[in-house]
Amino acid sequence: MEPASKQAHLDQIAAQVGACRRCALHQTRTQGVPGSGPASARIMAIGEAPGEREDREGQPFVGQAGRLLTQLLEEVGLSRDDIFITNVLKSRPPGNRDPLPEEVAACAGYLDEQMAVIQPQVILLLGRHALQRMLPDAPGISRCHGQVLGAGSRTYMPCYHPAAALYQSSLLPTLREDFRHLREHLDRAARPAQGSAAAAPSAPSGRAEQLDLF
Repeated sequence: MEPASKQAHLDQIAAQVGACRRCALHQTRTQGVPGSGPASARIMAIGEAPGEREDREGQPFVGQAGRLLTQLLEEVGLSRDDIFITNVLKSRPPGNRDPLPEEVAACAGYLDEQMAVIQPQVILLLGRHALQRMLPDAPGISRCHGQVLGAGSRTYMPCYHPAAALYQSSLLPTLREDFRHLREHLDRAARPAQGSAAAAPSAPSGRAEQLDLF
């Protein structure tokens, strides 16, 4: 799909999110938050749901957690231009409560379609709700964060949600290490194969790279 066609498709999904009435969240939200970023993004990041500021501005990750996400990307030589950011839910739950199963199901088609259009090299799963949505059989986030996991034709890397590090500062070094693993994975993927068969990549920082587990 050509870049212009991909962007037009994403714009169409965004318009559908803006008019969505699939669950009761449309009654309490200010507006839908479909996601933002280039159609050519190498990375797709999936969080939990919009917060109060995101609901007001219609853009994902624009609060403190978004600033930390930007900082983590920049520390490993990436930027927001490299990433398409969205959430499991496209509308804010009242009081920022956890997503309900029926709300996750209502938004599922939008998220699946965005992934199909963008075809990112790696999908960052920010927090347990994104992990449960995309890899329901995976271990908990505390066990699989920072690991590169393959499921079908897609590649995922779970990590803690940046908001978790704002509430628990001891998680920040872990997040930084996980983003270094993300950078290492992208660098390995960019290297041309050497010879007729490229050697299997070594695991980053001693952590086993796990592919096609689910």
